[in-house]
Amino acid sequence: MNKTSTKMVVVVTGCIVLTMVGSTSAQRQMENLGRGVVAVNLDEGKVYVGWRMLGTDPESIAFNVYRGTTKINDAPVTGSTNLVDKQGDPNAVYTVRPVIDGAEDTPSAPARVWSQCYLSILLQTPEGCTPNDASVGDLDGDGEYEIVLHQSPRGRDNSQRGMTGAPVFEAYKLDGTRLWRINLGRNIREGAHYTQFMVYDLDGDGKAEFACKTADGTVDGQGRVIGDPNASYVDNRGFILDGPEFLTIFDGLTGAALATTDYIPPRGGDGSGWGDGNGNRVDRFLACTAYLDGRCPSLVMCRGYYTRAVLVAWNWRDGKLTRLWTFDSDDGTPGNEAYRGEGNHNLSVGDVDGDGRDEIVYGACAIDHDGKGLYSTGLGHGDAMHLSDIDPDRPGMEVWAIHENPRHAYGANLRDAATGKVLWGLELRDPGRGLAIDIDPRYRGYECWANNSNGLYSSKGEKISDAKPRSCNMGIWWDGDVLREILDGVNIDKWDYANGTATSLLAGRDFGCASNNGSKSNPCLCADILGDWREELIARTRDGRELRVFTTTIPTEHRFYTVMHDPAYRLAITWQNVAYNQPAHTGFYLGDGMDAPPHPNIKLVNVGNTAP
Repeated sequence: MNKTSTKMVVVVTGCIVLTMVGSTSAQRQMENLGRGVVAVNLDEGKVYVGWRMLGTDPESIAFNVYRGTTKINDAPVTGSTNLVDKQGDPNAVYTVRPVIDGAEDTPSAPARVWSQCYLSILLQTPEGCTPNDASVGDLDGDGEYEIVLHQSPRGRDNSQRGMTGAPVFEAYKLDGTRLWRINLGRNIREGAHYTQFMVYDLDGDGKAEFACKTADGTVDGQGRVIGDPNASYVDNRGFILDGPEFLTIFDGLTGAALATTDYIPPRGGDGSGWGDGNGNRVDRFLACTAYLDGRCPSLVMCRGYYTRAVLVAWNWRDGKLTRLWTFDSDDGTPGNEAYRGEGNHNLSVGDVDGDGRDEIVYGACAIDHDGKGLYSTGLGHGDAMHLSDIDPDRPGMEVWAIHENPRHAYGANLRDAATGKVLWGLELRDPGRGLAIDIDPRYRGYECWANNSNGLYSSKGEKISDAKPRSCNMGIWWDGDVLREILDGVNIDKWDYANGTATSLLAGRDFGCASNNGSKSNPCLCADILGDWREELIARTRDGRELRVFTTTIPTEHRFYTVMHDPAYRLAITWQNVAYNQPAHTGFYLGDGMDAPPHPNIKLVNVGNTAP
């Protein structure tokens, strides 16, 4: 039976079972992850060991940790998912065994000890390319993540003339094995706004797919060409305003093209219907993955946000790619015109209205799960946005939004994610970036600031400090508490709220690493891909020959399931690479004074040779 046929059986069975559950208790399909054990050599003969707790584990679960065949904990570990082996052996192999109702379960996959705080992944970077944004998915069904990496040749912004190279994507296992290379070809322009790529298990077969916009001349991971291999639509300015545009679903394991269809919406002539006729606004793309039915993930591909905005939802199920719905701000549907010009250089996804199904927060507006407008704020385009339970004293989630040219005074504001109502704001003009994370335990909720704000603000809008972190690009959970740290490029700092200063925890630049995307200054990816609930930092080396996966070795007494089993966070990892990268947030409040994380309503896909 071929791969497509296998998918047909699994998806039909899975979706029937889920449908029978009913909308009020629908469980979302989710990756069946292993324990993700990581072991790191420390000073004085010690070894740090961390592992995953899963979102489906019982609260009473405990763990035993083994160095080879020797159990190193006196009693089952219940208070955390990490420990330090004081008699560590850098040459040993470590495993973790769940203990349920007093009985040991199946051991994890073995983990060899890292000699330093990062794992080195050797790359086969093509000539003329630089490693750029990355995403992760379980491509081979073994319960652990692989990395899909955008190898970026010379690029151009949409507003700039000039030729670019062809975008390249590669998939790597953590041991450095390259699974495939896809070359998008000459008819896809290189740049932050052109190619948004999604890595996710879209059909529930236990293996993630890869999806992106393609064109004539795209070469899949098996060397097969999509469309006309000889066609060239690049004009003398370097823009591509003619020729067919496609959407392709690729097999995550082999890189083979599984299905290709026309990209919707098309340009429409020279693109002047999008606000100009020079190839700028017509080629502003976004993308995300969302559980639009509350059970199975859908792909959402988008075009435009300065003026016209179009979102198209697709399902990859039963070996077929089908269109679910289209939202178009300019199609004449009454009320849709209010969504024109409201998009960002990024988006977010979450169940903002509490109906069990996801909405797409498209900058200053939101689109409901059924492809209809939920609300538009009228605040206009912006460069940064954060969706989470920013103020835990209010019901539901909030959005911290940054607006480039706000249509009223609030260039930065906190709004209710379900209704769009502005709760409070800052009178700023043209803020370029902003961040909302918990960095001060004296104030409940996430602290908020912008690059040009006059200080730091609480989730209630109270100014709490004249001092603020210098960076507002990204955040990372790294040390032992539940506060978040400042991630700027490849460097991690701890905010000293008492003194209004920052202390370095990790300087990735000292390890030969570099950030991506100019002033946006982000690593290849920040995500919880190994160990406990805290995040890893994936960065490229300056010479482009390696990825380095940094993990924390700071013990923590907090025990949470992996945030990759929180649906909002997991979906945020899929869109982190989109245009102006933003950090992933959980759908619940994770910060000082938090309640226990809510139990995720998920159903693990138990297909293939997945690890326990």
